[in-house]
Amino acid sequence: MAAATLGRKARKHFTDPSRRRGLLVAFEGPDGSGKTTQRKLFKTWLKSEGYDVVTTRWNSSKLIKPIIKSRKAVRALSPEEFSLLHAADFRHRVEQVILPALWDGKLVIADRFLFTGLARDVARGLDLDWVLRLYQPLIWPDIVFYFSVTPATSKQRVTATRTPGFYEAGQDVTAHADPVESYKQFIERIIREYESLALIFNFITINAEQSIGDQHLEIRKLFRESEKRQWSHWNVDAVADWLVSARGDR
Repeated sequence: MAAATLGRKARKHFTDPSRRRGLLVAFEGPDGSGKTTQRKLFKTWLKSEGYDVVTTRWNSSKLIKPIIKSRKAVRALSPEEFSLLHAADFRHRVEQVILPALWDGKLVIADRFLFTGLARDVARGLDLDWVLRLYQPLIWPDIVFYFSVTPATSKQRVTATRTPGFYEAGQDVTAHADPVESYKQFIERIIREYESLALIFNFITINAEQSIGDQHLEIRKLFRESEKRQWSHWNVDAVADWLVSARGDR
């Protein structure tokens, strides 16, 4: 089927007022921002409101995750390979989990989205445009909640319960032998990139220094205000590409 035809099929499906449209909500933020706690609370609330919810987490593809895990274990990942493998993991989940659920009218919560890759990879010294091309054709969430904390808060929360791992601490690029000192330097880079992305891509910023309860209530309110946004036609290429791989099953 021609790309133009598939594009029209995608537009018709996701703009059909007679069916509940699938929604994609991404939770983004540095380690220690509390976004996973908020994602779980949000999912529980959505289910109580009657939404059919699917959750997907960063680096969770059954196909790619074992490769990343094995390469991390022997500290054999260059910044480029780190980026390529996480982009492959993301693409596999888009095709196998995210787009099928959206097509079926479900609400997908992504605990980290491609913006995690952008922030971490650029913090490792890679070019933003090069990284973005790895994720094409791009799929954009309907809503991105960005959980904002200071580098000091992130470091305090993370190191209070554990020692950061080698790649989490950015020791592959900072050259610090001490993982805590490396994390302190690396998380500053990551948060700087996140703050830039938040401006470029119009994230909804949540002050994650607030109490858990206050954040949750704010997220509910902001979700209600944002859920009626029109479907983004920027997603046409990604959906059309997926429909080709679906081989007419949709």
